[in-house]
Amino acid sequence: VQTCALPICGRAVRYLDVIVGYLRHLKALAEAEAGAALQRVVLGRPVFFVDDDPERDARAQQALGSAARQVGFREVSFQYEPIADALDHERSVTAEELVLVADIGGGTSDFSLVRVGPARRGRADRRDDILASHGVHIAGTDFDRHVELAAILPLLGYRSRGPERPGQPAREVPSGIYFDLATWHLINTAYAPARVAEIRALKSWYADPRHHQRLMEVLLHRLGHALAAAAEGAKIDVATTGRAEIDLTTVERGLGAVLLEPEAAQAIEADLERIVQAAADTAAQAGVAPEAVQTLYFTGGSTGLQPLVDRIAARFPGARRL
Repeated sequence: VQTCALPICGRAVRYLDVIVGYLRHLKALAEAEAGAALQRVVLGRPVFFVDDDPERDARAQQALGSAARQVGFREVSFQYEPIADALDHERSVTAEELVLVADIGGGTSDFSLVRVGPARRGRADRRDDILASHGVHIAGTDFDRHVELAAILPLLGYRSRGPERPGQPAREVPSGIYFDLATWHLINTAYAPARVAEIRALKSWYADPRHHQRLMEVLLHRLGHALAAAAEGAKIDVATTGRAEIDLTTVERGLGAVLLEPEAAQAIEADLERIVQAAADTAAQAGVAPEAVQTLYFTGGSTGLQPLVDRIAARFPGARRL
């Protein structure tokens, strides 16, 4: 924390202030490298900041542009991230081709179908070469959330039932706190004093007192982000080796879980299908048959998930993978 270069160390700040601090730091590094002041910038952006809400999406871009101007950039323009990837790929092609760029990161899965080729590189206006852009607000952090709900939070009582009572069926413990703990931007809301008091009062709802004790340990010691990190690590381990050993000793001595590939695949199945369908929809919006796509250009951290890459590739059987 002491080496943190952004103004967030030890105190709460507005999200926009975090963005401004990061851009200021990035600008300073770039100017040191260039040996001159920089006044123009092209910022990458996802195809959709906000799904199905053009007004909020426009406000998000406006806020990012305002942050860039606040740190000293006079001219600010934007480029969809997958289109920037396509133009980068174009530098190495020797013939014209149709490229579907799949940019799957932490928060969004974005796709663009772009026509590239050596004869097109020098064109200033490339709008006609961008045949379609589409995306969904589903990606790596959603995978992490499902992994956490499937493999970690049951040890804290998620989907467990309360004690049996005469004449009454055992009821499931409230699930809201678990969904918040598994959703990165809601984790801090779980630590509010009123919320902690509410969960403490639910002790009698738990048939296994260890579940409630572990949940309280997480809330009182603010371990929610540690659990999210453990879920992300498990996702990566499963993707690379087919198995994850999840260490939860920060919650309780000796506590841990094992996640296997079939369980992980089942947990994220619905999200995978929505992402694959978004890829197919991108080609459909361009009026291009899947068989006509010649190249799949994968970028973004979540493209390391091999089942996802394989399923997208299966929709475009004639395309090579990059």
